[in-house]
Amino acid sequence: MTYGPVDFLAIEFKGNHFKGELMPALLDLVNNEIIHIIDLVIVQKDANGTVSMQEMQQHDNAMLSLFDPRRAEVTGMIQRDDLEMIGEKIENNSTAAVLLFEHLWAIKFKQAVLNANGRVLMQERIPHEVVDEVEKAISDIGKDELET
Repeated sequence: MTYGPVDFLAIEFKGNHFKGELMPALLDLVNNEIIHIIDLVIVQKDANGTVSMQEMQQHDNAMLSLFDPRRAEVTGMIQRDDLEMIGEKIENNSTAAVLLFEHLWAIKFKQAVLNANGRVLMQERIPHEVVDEVEKAISDIGKDELET
């Protein structure tokens, strides 16, 4: 079986509450078979710094029923050490959504590469902030050239 790339993602939300846009956006990715949720854990830190964790299967049935079990599963692959590290990093009175997910969109392409006897030489995720910095630097160079 061919797998797509798997990412670990932790997102912090201040105030221990999520706005309504998060779940529909996540469900859109799952329902359109762009990602497959391998594991999902909510890490909360109260105003006193006490950390609590809730695995996806511990959420209410209404939330779990939103995920198609063929495309979302609970594996326990996110380790306790990872969650404790996230708990240390988030601010008091905050919540972190910790996701482990597979990129389904990449599976067909990866299989095509393998079928063509290809191999991946390098794969690296470039953070958005780095892309922004490079774009700005390129833009600044272009401005300098226009001025000369």
